[in-house]
Amino acid sequence: MTEVLSQAEIDALLAAISSGEMNAEDLKKEEAERKIKSYDFKRALRFSKDQIRTLTRIHENYARLLTTYFSAQLRTFVQISVASVDQLPYEEFIRSIPKMTILNIFEAEPLEGRMVMEVNPNIAYAMLERLLGGQGAAPNKLGALTEIETIIMERMFSRALCNFAEAWKDVIELEPELEFLEMNPQFMQIVSPNETVAVISFSTKIGETTGMINLCLPHVVLEPLMVKLSAHYWLSTQKKARNEVEKQVLEERVRKAKLPLIAELGTSVISVGEFLNLAIGDVIQLEQRTEDKIRVRIGQKVKYLARPGTSRGRVAVMIENVLEEEVEDDE
Repeated sequence: MTEVLSQAEIDALLAAISSGEMNAEDLKKEEAERKIKSYDFKRALRFSKDQIRTLTRIHENYARLLTTYFSAQLRTFVQISVASVDQLPYEEFIRSIPKMTILNIFEAEPLEGRMVMEVNPNIAYAMLERLLGGQGAAPNKLGALTEIETIIMERMFSRALCNFAEAWKDVIELEPELEFLEMNPQFMQIVSPNETVAVISFSTKIGETTGMINLCLPHVVLEPLMVKLSAHYWLSTQKKARNEVEKQVLEERVRKAKLPLIAELGTSVISVGEFLNLAIGDVIQLEQRTEDKIRVRIGQKVKYLARPGTSRGRVAVMIENVLEEEVEDDE
């Protein structure tokens, strides 16, 4: 895999070559040599970079939705943004979170399996204090939640999962549901320790309190959606949706377009002098016979053949034939 150098590394490399500390020929020889990189099978990379970028876009939208939701619920300044999107073994994720934290275990049908929203205790208790009428400051010490506090938190984070479904709606229609709330990570075993999970970390600020919210999505749960997380799928889906919208708009405009519809009883050729001498009561003889069908034109094209008559006291025509190919008017 090609490594990308930062601008500082490029400047340092150029300076070393210019000063003679490093030889360009040695660099070429080193590049020609076979490079071996170690690979840890316990830390398998199951998500491609393309899929990680898609997960980032989805959860940046989720962060905006959570910001709006918690700002309305807590009635204070809330700022949530995506800090990082990583893939790591589930065991490593468990070791990285505090020994006492807020773990919201949930499912999202039609996906099979459990996912976790881990909320740093400072953030969770600040939310709780704000909901109970306090200033929303971080607690001095952490303790077990009472039954009432547990119910309040379950309701708050259960509603936050509705925004999770909203963020994923362009990929799949989900129905997330909070199963239970846990505080000890050791009691939460949703997948095997070596299973790869995607961890989306949200940097969260509520008033003056800061902390992290981590979303743990196991690869085994997202596996049915892996194809949909590619950029190619997103671009083709967006193009298809755009084409459908354009088609609907065009069809709607065509339906509203007005066309002249003319039922022609017949034609006749007269001289200019006869035309100038026409008076009331004069009869003009048409070239068409009474038993012939009259032509119905749309614009300049003959589209139908019809019979003249009346309907509810008004002059009307009854369509009897639809011409498969439009007939050009001879005139």
